[in-house]
Amino acid sequence: MDSGSGGEGVAIPVSHPTFDLDALIRGCLAEDEGDRGDITSLATIEESATAHGVFSAKEEGVVAGVAVAERVFGLVDGAVQCDWKVRDGDAVKVGDVLGTVEGKAWSVLLGERLALNFMQRMSGVATLTRRMKEKLGDGPEATKILDTRKTVPGLRVLDKWAVLIGGGTCHRIGLFDMMMIKDNHIAAAGGIVAALRRADAFLKRENFVVPVEIEVETLDQVDTVMNYLQENPQTSLTRVMLDNMVKKVEGGKGYDTDLLVESVKRIAGKLETEASGNINLQSVEAVGKTRVQFISSGALTHSVKALDISLKVKTRVC
Repeated sequence: MDSGSGGEGVAIPVSHPTFDLDALIRGCLAEDEGDRGDITSLATIEESATAHGVFSAKEEGVVAGVAVAERVFGLVDGAVQCDWKVRDGDAVKVGDVLGTVEGKAWSVLLGERLALNFMQRMSGVATLTRRMKEKLGDGPEATKILDTRKTVPGLRVLDKWAVLIGGGTCHRIGLFDMMMIKDNHIAAAGGIVAALRRADAFLKRENFVVPVEIEVETLDQVDTVMNYLQENPQTSLTRVMLDNMVKKVEGGKGYDTDLLVESVKRIAGKLETEASGNINLQSVEAVGKTRVQFISSGALTHSVKALDISLKVKTRVC
């Protein structure tokens, strides 16, 4: 779905009611330029000089952020031209040329770092997502990898877009599009049953429908949720988050998923299941084997390593 706020010619598949890509880019450029602009380029490069730059991959990974990088240059100077050799989602290896940029030297150098910052972060997210997805398989019954809200403030839409490019699935975008009843909500409401009752009453009163998920950490909590479902078959509850049920085995050899397996068994397909907590590239395969339907991983975005991409620029004076 196009968010409708992706800037000229940029279709963003993550829909958010307030996100504006052009406003984000302009704000980032203003942060870089301050009140004087690029004083180094202004001082050392002739105004008439033109530049030709080459984007190259310096490590293997999955490319993401091509359209965002091009929009950066477009907002800096509409005369700058980009020619891409790859598309979002393409796998690249060391030395691959991703594309070129050409235009006024001042303009190319002004947009250079911001374009790279967006591409490197988005490509890092897409690369890790692809690697996790590969460990889960591609079949119709394969567990889906989800992102979380553990994103860089202001960049959530881009982070989640990169997850999609890597083959993952978006979780809720924010606090407005899905109800997620977590441990703090449960404590404040007075328990699981009280929280679910209040959630159902709220949605009925407000007359709208959103997915509802509740977080549990123990088998007793799983049983409480399932009893509520049996007693309230019209509940809006759709999914159970099985949190912190994956433990690393002492000595570092593998992961204990017995609690997760038993939880999935007790839920018995009556609600969607999602595993969360201690999810990383090393544990995700073992978690997927429990037949949980979804796995959410904050690691996809909160501490991801950027993909190393360079932009080498040559200038000439006309």
